[in-house]
Amino acid sequence: MFGVDLGIDLGTASVLVFAKGKGIILHEPSVVAIDRNTNKRIAVGEEARMMLGRTPGNITAMRPMRDGVIADYQTTELMLKYFLEKAGAKRLPFFRTRVVVCIPSGVTDVEQRAVKQAAYQVGAKNVKVIEEPYAAALGAGLDISGPTGNMIVDIGGGTTDVAVLSLEGIVTKRSLRVGGDKFDEAIIRHIRREYNLMIGERTAEEVKIAVGSAIPEGRQDHAEIDVRGRDLVSGLPKTITVNSKECYLALEESVEAIIGAVKEVLERTPPELSADILNKGIVMTGGGSLIYGFDERISRETGLPVTVADDPISCVALGTGKVLEYSF
Repeated sequence: MFGVDLGIDLGTASVLVFAKGKGIILHEPSVVAIDRNTNKRIAVGEEARMMLGRTPGNITAMRPMRDGVIADYQTTELMLKYFLEKAGAKRLPFFRTRVVVCIPSGVTDVEQRAVKQAAYQVGAKNVKVIEEPYAAALGAGLDISGPTGNMIVDIGGGTTDVAVLSLEGIVTKRSLRVGGDKFDEAIIRHIRREYNLMIGERTAEEVKIAVGSAIPEGRQDHAEIDVRGRDLVSGLPKTITVNSKECYLALEESVEAIIGAVKEVLERTPPELSADILNKGIVMTGGGSLIYGFDERISRETGLPVTVADDPISCVALGTGKVLEYSF
C-alpha cells in the first residue's frame, strides 16, 4: 500500500498543509476563482487572491470558508481537492491518503461532519478532526501531557479560540467568530465613516499589517500608510494617509471582544490550573497575534505574562503534524 499522511489547517484566510516526514509543504490563501458560465475552477490560492475585487462579470473570486466553517461546500471541495493533489495525494485504489483536519472549538456537529465529508469526497481514506486550540498548543511546543495548566489564544482569520489545556485535553474553552476578517471589516468601516472612502478587503489587510495596533499609544515608529480607494462623494479615485492610532480606534471593538473571551475563560478555569497559568502565562498563536501590541494589551488587562509563539501562523499546521505521528 502506498500513501501519504497530511495535516490540514483549513483556515478562513489561508490553508496550510503538513506532510508527514516533510513538514509544511503548502501555505496558500483559501481563495478560489470560478468561471460562472462553466462552473470550472480557474485559479486557487495566491493566484486567486490576486483576483479578489478585480474580476469581470463571468469570473467569481471567493473565499469558501467563513468564520472558520464551510460557507460554500462545493467550492471548498474544489479547493481541498486542488491542495491535496498538490500535496501528493492520488485517487487510486491502492493509494491511502490519511488526513488530520483542524476545526475551531465552537463548531456544531453538522459543521464538523461537513469538513469530514469534504475530505472524504476528495479521496481521503481516513479522516481525523481535531480542535484548533489543541493543535495550536502542540505546534507552539507546549507540554500538555501532564497535569498542569496551559492557556492558548489562537487568533485566526475567521475565529478566535481561547482554551486552557491539561492532561492531553481541553478543560475550558471559548470560541468567538472574531478574527482577521473582522479586523479588515472594521478598518473598511472606519475609513468609509471618517474619509468617505471605499476600500477593498486586500487594501484593508495591507493597512492592518502595516499600521495595525492593539494599544492606544499606537506603534512606536508612528507608522503611516497611504491608502487608495474610491471617493464616495465624487466617485473618483483618491488617496489618504492613515496612522496607527486611527487603526487602533478601528480595531478596538474586536480587540475588546477577544480580551473579554480571555477573561471569561480565566474565570471558568479551576483554581489549581489558574495557579499554573499565573506561572507559565498565556501563549498567543495565529496571524492575528502579530498585530502590534496585542500581547502587551492582554498582559495589561489580565496581569499575566503573555508571549507570542515563535511561528504563530504555522502553529496549528505543526500541531496536526504531531497528531499525525501517533494517530495513524
